[in-house]
Amino acid sequence: MTGKLRTGKLGRLLLARRGGASWHWTDVASYAYLALGVLLMFGPVLWLALSSFKTPAALLEFPPSLLPMAQSEVSVQGYPQPLPLFRVTMEDGSVRELAQVRRVGIVAQMVDPAAPGQTIRVPADRRTPVRHMALAVENYTDPLTQFDFLRFLRNSLVVTVVATIITLIINSMAAYALSVYEFRGKSVAMLGVIGTLMIPITIILAPVYLVVTKLGFVDSLWAVILPGAATPTGVFLLRQYMLTIPRDLIEAARMDKASEWRIYARIVMPLSMPALAVLAIFSVMWRWNEFLWPLAVLTKTEVHTLPIALNAFQGELQTQWHYLLAMTVVTLLPVALVFAFLQRFITSGIANTGMK
Repeated sequence: MTGKLRTGKLGRLLLARRGGASWHWTDVASYAYLALGVLLMFGPVLWLALSSFKTPAALLEFPPSLLPMAQSEVSVQGYPQPLPLFRVTMEDGSVRELAQVRRVGIVAQMVDPAAPGQTIRVPADRRTPVRHMALAVENYTDPLTQFDFLRFLRNSLVVTVVATIITLIINSMAAYALSVYEFRGKSVAMLGVIGTLMIPITIILAPVYLVVTKLGFVDSLWAVILPGAATPTGVFLLRQYMLTIPRDLIEAARMDKASEWRIYARIVMPLSMPALAVLAIFSVMWRWNEFLWPLAVLTKTEVHTLPIALNAFQGELQTQWHYLLAMTVVTLLPVALVFAFLQRFITSGIANTGMK
């Protein structure tokens, strides 16, 4: 019953009109605009996912195909290796499926798989490859087994999860102090937090690297986790949301002899879950896709994260696109899952924080 109800609501949403029984031109324009937006947003992702299952030869084809297609091959008696299969237009206009033995210039030597004793010479422009849909699953299995991508995936998961937890704790503490407490210099402190948003990472890269080196964190995952634990964006976002929490709740808790830590953990944090979810999504995206800073502080292969490992497939003379595309899809999956799980908090979280 619930499934039918949801299907009915979805149908009404997809077929909603401006009013009346007939379609208005604005309805058509709206749906065309929405369809164009969906195509622009999800078209490249669909192309990436389908291309990740293509063989290296299929990726170099022109014009390219949307689906992962491969050349059909057939085993022919007298030939040790399977031969590529072609659809050939003969001189009398008939069409036959022949296997290609070799090609010399513009002439291809073909044989009939059913009667391979006779060689047939065919102009190359009269043959069309026989293709079938084939998924190159080895694009995923080879990097995960041969190139130790599971270790890089584990490193990225550790960095992302630990860094996100630390970011939520530190930023929420700072936001709680800036939103609840009244003290001298509060406006200056908030101005300093916002001002750091204008400082690009390239300016502070060298000083932070020197600090990390002095602490002995180079070639350690802590070198990637700790430097960006406190983010001005997170402090600003959480502070704006905590300002909407009624002060009467906090004052009532204080009158009941609740400590500040208890107020922070039992009242402010649960009420700030929408904003925390938004910050968690941002933190996962930042840490999961971070490339420049891990590249600077992680020199040992065993501590590389996924973005650095993906860079290994790009050589000076050759790029292994089939592996690169497949592992790019793998890197997109965790972020997509986190976004799908927490997306219901995004609207309320951003709407109540003043973020644009």
